[in-house]
Order: sequence, then structure tokens, then C-alpha cells
Amino acid sequence: MEKIKLALLSGGSSQEREVSQRAGDVIFNALDKEKYEVFRYDPKEDLMKFFIDASTGKFDIVFPALYGTAGEDGSLQGMLDLLKVPYLFSGLLTSAIAMNKYSTKMIVKTLGISVAKDMVLKRGESVDVKKIISTLGLPLVVKPMEQGSSIGVSIVHTKEELEDAIKNAHDHSLSALLESYIKGREFTVAVMGNKMPEALPVIEIIPKVSSWFDYKAKYEDGGADEICPAVVPDDLKNSLQQAAVDIFKILDCRDLARADFIVDSTTNLIHFIEMNTIPGMTKNSLLPKAAKESGIPFSELLERIITEAIKNRSEK
Repeated sequence: MEKIKLALLSGGSSQEREVSQRAGDVIFNALDKEKYEVFRYDPKEDLMKFFIDASTGKFDIVFPALYGTAGEDGSLQGMLDLLKVPYLFSGLLTSAIAMNKYSTKMIVKTLGISVAKDMVLKRGESVDVKKIISTLGLPLVVKPMEQGSSIGVSIVHTKEELEDAIKNAHDHSLSALLESYIKGREFTVAVMGNKMPEALPVIEIIPKVSSWFDYKAKYEDGGADEICPAVVPDDLKNSLQQAAVDIFKILDCRDLARADFIVDSTTNLIHFIEMNTIPGMTKNSLLPKAAKESGIPFSELLERIITEAIKNRSEK
């Protein structure tokens, strides 16, 4: 049987480069070398080589294990579309929309799913501290509009902290998204498939090394307790999974994605946070845990999404 030629991209030039490099190593080691001939590329170092190889048909499909700008935001997807090279995960438009936290929230709201009250501040705009606090209250969350892994995110507890938090967000993105803080339990739900996407088990995230699920809690060994399956009533579990599938569909995600939520501790209302169109795949990532709970080893998960992606793209 002829091997599938697969280009694995990791590293890249975003601020999530280190996470992407680690994910690339995990994926490479998990891929069955009897089935796949794997070509590895780091777009920061050898983008032109990858472009030439892609344009000359060197491989059958691209696996972008890239996070953040120039990998998850639609730019890479647009280039591959122009070259007519199949790739895993969501397409150009979905990737661009999901990377923009505000745009994603506006679409998700049409499903009747709650989101935190928010404001958007572009870089260079004047900061009206009084107006922001009167609108959103304290504490509030300040985050870069287009960034992942909690990079540049701050929880603001006092008015004195606000301007520095906004500056920090603007250091990572042209716009900052300011949101009312929702106290509650944090959950994440991965969804996989194309024609009939299905939710994987719900995971509850309980940070241990930080007061919230920041970069350190995400990637440090033992940084958070990630309870899979989450210990929640069936109605909440079903609601979270259904919300994740509905969001996956309305955004037109492909293959695999992960939706993050907070459930208000007072009202039990589910609030959508964001959609990850290329879920993390390091040894500390949430996706492999959810797949394992479903009885799917990581190598088999990769096999399933690659096989279905190739079939889905060939049908189109």
C-alpha cells in the first residue's frame, strides 16, 4: 500500500511558536510511519521550501500544527487554497473569523448562546476608564482580539490596573477585547467530524498554579486539574456538547475544533468564550485527554481525522 505523503507544519512565527513545536513533535511521534511519509516544515525557517514543495505536488495533505497568527488565522489556509493543496482543519474564512474573538461571539449569539458583555478598543483609541468600568464592572477581562494560549490576557480588579492591561493586550493585537468577568466553572468540548460532527467528552478545567487558566496553567506539568469526563449533571453535559456542535456547524469548522465555555456559578448559565480551530496537541493538551476518554488513542485520533479529511476534500 502506497504511503500517504503528509506535510507537518509546526513552529512558525507567532508567539505560540514553542507550543507549536512541542505539538509537532508529539504528532510526528504518534503518526504511523507504515502509513505516512511525513515531511516536516517550520514556516519560520523554511516557508519558501514548503511553498515550492506544495506547489509541485510533493505531498497529499498538509497537517498545520500551528497556533496563532500566520498559521491559524486563515493566511496559511488562503495560500493552500490558491495552490489547491488539501489541508486539515477549518478553511480560510472560518479560521479568520474564529481567530477574531469578537466576530466569533457575534455569530455565536445568533444561536441563543450567552456571551460575556464586552467592548472593543483599537490600538491608539483613548481609554475612558470610568466608562469602561461603568459598562463592564469590576473585575473585568482584557484580552488581545487575535491571540491564543491566554497570551496578553489580564484579569483587572481595580481601575488602576486597567490602562496597563489594555496596553498589554495591544502589544499582542491591534484591538483589545474587554469583557465582564464571569465567575464560574470552566469547561471545554472538542468536536470532530464533517458531515455529522460529534462532541467528545466534556472536560472541566481547574487551574492549580494560577488563579485562572493562564499560559502557565495551560502548559506547565501539573498546572491545572483537567477532569475528564467532567463531573456534572447530564443536562449540563448535554447542553455543553450540543452548544459545541452547534457552534462548530455555524462557523463551518472542519475535522476537529474545540469550544471553551464558562458556566456562571450563580445562574448556571452557559457562556461561550472562544473556538479553537486547531486544538492544542502537546502532552498537556486537552484534546488528547478527551479522545482517550472516548476510547480513541491519540494515534488513532490522528488517523481518523486525516482519513476523513482526505475523503472529504476529494469529494469536494
